[in-house]
Amino acid sequence: MGVIPFSCIGGESIMEQVKRIQTLQRLIAAQGLGGALIGYSRNILYFTGTAQPSHLVVLPDEYTLYVRSGLDFALNDIFIPKEKVKEERRLDKISEVFLKRMQPSGGKIGVELDILTAEQFLNIKKLFPGYDFVNISPLVLEQRKTKTPGEIEQIRKACQAIHAGHEAVLSSLKDGITELELAAAVENAHRLAGHEGIFFIRQPDFFMSRGPITSGPNLFKISGVVYTITGVGLSPAVPAGPSQRIINAGDIVIVDIPTLVNGYHADQTRTYCVGKAGKEIHSMYDDLQAIADHLIANIRPGTACHDIHRMAVDKAYELGRQDQFQHFGGGKRSRLIGHGIGLELNEPPIPSEYDHSPVEEDYVIALDMHMLDEGLGVVKLEDMILIKRTGNEILTTSPRKLFEV
Repeated sequence: MGVIPFSCIGGESIMEQVKRIQTLQRLIAAQGLGGALIGYSRNILYFTGTAQPSHLVVLPDEYTLYVRSGLDFALNDIFIPKEKVKEERRLDKISEVFLKRMQPSGGKIGVELDILTAEQFLNIKKLFPGYDFVNISPLVLEQRKTKTPGEIEQIRKACQAIHAGHEAVLSSLKDGITELELAAAVENAHRLAGHEGIFFIRQPDFFMSRGPITSGPNLFKISGVVYTITGVGLSPAVPAGPSQRIINAGDIVIVDIPTLVNGYHADQTRTYCVGKAGKEIHSMYDDLQAIADHLIANIRPGTACHDIHRMAVDKAYELGRQDQFQHFGGGKRSRLIGHGIGLELNEPPIPSEYDHSPVEEDYVIALDMHMLDEGLGVVKLEDMILIKRTGNEILTTSPRKLFEV
């Protein structure tokens, strides 16, 4: 089977996909920008259908994709008209064309200030003398929050791939296996199910293994690399993910390895026990699931992210779990309970104390919550939720119970 072009997947018409750039053009005009220069691969993919190295120049009334390399691939991938694509490696040449179409006396240009390195920005600044630069990323990320039917279809496929990893845990987890061996079985199942073997997080110098996995006493060792139950990794070079620790009978094991299929992510966490879990662990897990179920039943389009966080904390207090909910040990606690997900593993909105923006219909969020009791253990549950006015849908398909294997 050959590679499926981005323009052919997802059940969307090419006209619907091209509307993405038209929407951005309206936003650019409304912000008083002369144009935008976009170079981040996930944004290029969203607006054009290709991830080949490119710059996308968007003006209020026209646009051009300048492909630095891989033109033949790009022309096969894109859903924008081919006449909108040119081959050009040099940014100075692109800037010359850009400037001819803009007011020569200066103005505002939108660039991805959160993605560019200082060196890249200084180069752009030199090529556009007299212009001011505005961060275009908030406009793009706001647009990307609402998922189209085609995007949701791809997310469902990523959820199918992540479920294959869950099934690999059920068939592989046993007394005597190492965390690394278990992770390898999960990752192999993901890959065979279509996972592209990478994930994207919008953070400079981000590093992690293919995803958090941890067991036994390692559950209580929280690295600073990601804001969740992390695992300790194989060395200080990458201190998160599976280690060489041997998993023993009675151990709790948490698996949180994401997938990426056709450019879209899935993120899911399940908790397992090698053998029988005690009543206290079952009770803690049941209360964690009750908090998640409460949110899924009560989040509505228009609910502010900080109110979603408050709902979760209030439910934890109601259940008497306030000391364990989102606890990291040593008095540390997570102030977020999830994240948006799509072309990036973590993207807005962020249900947390700090995000006051609302969730709206057709947003996809990952509710990512855990409980930690320093004398008892750790349990975690994460599911992806599609926000709908008619009732929210759980997109992740693996059963949501505590698994005893």
